Amino acid sequence: QVQLVESGGGLVQAGGSLRLSCAVSGRTFSNYGMGWFRQAPGKERQFVAAIHWDNISTYYADSVKGRFTISRDNAKNTVYLQMNSLKPEDTAVYYCAAGWGNLMLRNEYRYWGQGTQVTVSS
Repeated sequence: QVQLVESGGGLVQAGGSLRLSCAVSGRTFSNYGMGWFRQAPGKERQFVAAIHWDNISTYYADSVKGRFTISRDNAKNTVYLQMNSLKPEDTAVYYCAAGWGNLMLRNEYRYWGQGTQVTVSS
């Protein structure tokens, strides 16, 4: 079993920054691709960013390209999401997930964290 625990969410003004962390335990972290998704009230959970196990290949939703950066530290079993130039429309619960295959697809992920709230005020 794999456990994922997100942290780093909070309230920030538009234009500000936050860094989310996701600590992974239970299996070999480096075997998994890691992704971040978000879900706003009344909306479906959507892809934000992903990174392959090789720590090289990354993917981003168009809405966050140039503002968000995903990274991972396999020695610390942790994946990060650096979020800059935040906008009110980035407000959502952010989830990290572990999986394989096409990391832009929600169904490719087997393990999920409990989520962390990010609120961006205007």
